[in-house]
Amino acid sequence: MRIFKGLALGFALALIGLGASAEGGKPGLFVNLTTDDTWAAAKAIMFAHDKALKTGHEPVAIWLNVRGVYLADKKRPSHVHGLMADEGTSIQDMLTAFMADGGQVLMCSACSKAAGLTKEDYIAGVEMGSWPVIEGILFDPDVKTLSW
Repeated sequence: MRIFKGLALGFALALIGLGASAEGGKPGLFVNLTTDDTWAAAKAIMFAHDKALKTGHEPVAIWLNVRGVYLADKKRPSHVHGLMADEGTSIQDMLTAFMADGGQVLMCSACSKAAGLTKEDYIAGVEMGSWPVIEGILFDPDVKTLSW
């Protein structure tokens, strides 16, 4: 009986450890956001912010690439569909709140160039994502990836 209790405890501890990072915290999240569709974007940002960052996962980064680079353009305010946010909240407001709580918003440099956008066009706090920055998060074994 003692052996079974020991095995059960070991198995339970192993299962708990599967979802934790090497530092003992919750694994990070890398959100690959390729669309400028505000419904999809609001869902992705809300998921990264409310479900991951606010529950202790770290790091949490949103990589805006392809048409997603337009979401952080301060000249293009956008509304949020449905019940995803309070009335009057924009995607830029959601990204700003996410960054204020410790999330990272990374821009694809090549996509920004193709869209005719520079760092000065983006809301405050956005980082241009060089390959070493993206690679460091994307291939971290303690970070999961989710795409929208």
